[in-house]
Amino acid sequence: MEEDYHCMDTILVHGDKGYDSHTGAISYPIYQTATFKHPGLNQSTGFDYSRVSNPTRDELEHTIAKLERGKMAFAFSSGMAGITAVFNLFSAGEHIIVSDDLYGGTYRLFEEICTKQGMEFSYVDTSKVENVLQELRSNTSCIFIETPSNPMMKVTDIKKVAKLARESNALMVVDNTFLTPYLQRPIELGADIVVHSGTKYLAGHNDTLAGFVIANDQKIIDQLSLIYKTTGAVLSPFDSWLVLRGLKTLGIRLEKQERNALKIAQWLKEHKYIERVLYVGLAEHQGFDISRQQATGAGAMISFVVQDKEIVKKVLENLQIISFAESLGGVESLITYPIAQTHCDIPDEMRERLGVNDRLLRLSVGIEDANDLIRDLEQALVWGID
Repeated sequence: MEEDYHCMDTILVHGDKGYDSHTGAISYPIYQTATFKHPGLNQSTGFDYSRVSNPTRDELEHTIAKLERGKMAFAFSSGMAGITAVFNLFSAGEHIIVSDDLYGGTYRLFEEICTKQGMEFSYVDTSKVENVLQELRSNTSCIFIETPSNPMMKVTDIKKVAKLARESNALMVVDNTFLTPYLQRPIELGADIVVHSGTKYLAGHNDTLAGFVIANDQKIIDQLSLIYKTTGAVLSPFDSWLVLRGLKTLGIRLEKQERNALKIAQWLKEHKYIERVLYVGLAEHQGFDISRQQATGAGAMISFVVQDKEIVKKVLENLQIISFAESLGGVESLITYPIAQTHCDIPDEMRERLGVNDRLLRLSVGIEDANDLIRDLEQALVWGID
């Protein structure tokens, strides 16, 4: 678009350019091509090979960069591909501080691959800033956080941790998957790099895999550009278009999902079979105040602990509307069992310390009717009881 614009809802609907300037197409075209014809020797249309750059993916990357208030975004074939690219920035002997409560796939990358390359990792409760301070070393090069964390919904003060990172000449990386730039923008709070599983809320329909890395510093961007085009785990043109289409409704989806989540969380905490509810939008949540300072909403992820592990089996087998499935952030409500699914690679001792036990369930609240979702949970919780 010719005029600059900054409102989140407008960027979501119109993207970066707003339309295809070549044809006037309102839905940005899928440039489903691997290569591009050169006009002549030493001449280029600006596109040469789709691994390096593709018009559909460019439109998506520029849109994501605007949403996250970054200078450049890179679209990957999955969230893990994006995080892997970020950790190609670091070398043997460098030390990284990580949120102790995080997605199991990220932990697997760090422990099964990055440690073999000579990197060192410390897992700490980053929701307590003093823990981060105590773990800083002379060779600490990165602080990686999830906030809210997965699945225990811990909230880390991004501004305070980013300040510690700057003072230590370390990079601050934030996984912003749960809240998205619609609700939280870590770069504005001091983060150097933001990562996403775009599969989740950004795409929003459980129909594509995608990942994003956003940066604001040109030196970091140049390093990531080299890694991106060399390792080649880029997002396809069709999947780029799917995410562009999903982004158009991100705001209205998240607003409905958050309203549903708050209603369900309030209902869950009063249920006789529920021992504990973890939802950032509840006033009693430990991170409630910090979340309100750095985010404009609490999102739609809820974890809850049932009274007995036998209830878990009953719930997972008898839900009718909510699907027992991995992933999150789509329009459909999904429930997962972290100990057996997303966090099965986390060591037992670490899971137990965090509270990721055999009675914990994680609920990704969709856009269905909230009362229907509550009725579904109720009938599954009391299944077989007269």
